[in-house]
Amino acid sequence: MSDDLIWKVINKQFCSFQIRPHVSQNDQAFCRNEYNVTGLCDRRSCPLANAQYATVKQVDGRIYLYMKTVERAHTPANLWQRIRLSKEYAKALKQIDEQLMYWNEFNINKCKQRFTRLKQVQITERRMALKAERGDVSERSYVGVKHKVKKREEKRERKALAAARIEKAIEKELLDRLKSGAYGDKPLNVDDKIWKKVLGKMDDNEREDRDLEMDEMESDEDVELDSDSDDGGQVEYLVVCLYRDYL
Repeated sequence: MSDDLIWKVINKQFCSFQIRPHVSQNDQAFCRNEYNVTGLCDRRSCPLANAQYATVKQVDGRIYLYMKTVERAHTPANLWQRIRLSKEYAKALKQIDEQLMYWNEFNINKCKQRFTRLKQVQITERRMALKAERGDVSERSYVGVKHKVKKREEKRERKALAAARIEKAIEKELLDRLKSGAYGDKPLNVDDKIWKKVLGKMDDNEREDRDLEMDEMESDEDVELDSDSDDGGQVEYLVVCLYRDYL
């Protein structure tokens, strides 16, 4: 059976490894086959619809290169041939190039990408195991965030800020009107709390004005005392004209 015929059956009719999203039938489908090199369900990545295929897998902590050729298609038990890749990254890439010398570039590049990713996973696992042995790993506690509660709190914060701005605007307006003498002892229809705040601010302003006036008066007195003391200790010289000109 040709590869194109197998792909037509798999793609249009049924495949047990295919996973298609429920959102739309036009989206990219995925493949659960363990030999799929990309994880996508398409013509070039399908291990069933390609007689010549290669992939990279990790078995018991070791990374192998799996290859399938047309010559072994009549023996399903010996269909896949695997070669153990070196632990050194550069040497392993060289092995992939040597074994897949006359294969298509797509399969070679995908095998290298998969090997790189598996190597990164191995390094991360080894690093985490070393941290666990040393006792550096701290237990993480995750707290779930409820979106409804978060939105409710944000809405309350916005309302509180708006109310604070309104109170400040009312206080400022009351201060301006009290200074201009628009009200008597107390304005009508004003909250007592706001009125007390306004009176407190007015008292503070009056105290500051008094302090400034006292400081100015003390500075003026100091200047006068300095001038008086200077007048008593000065020596002046006068020029007296002894001769007069008579016409």
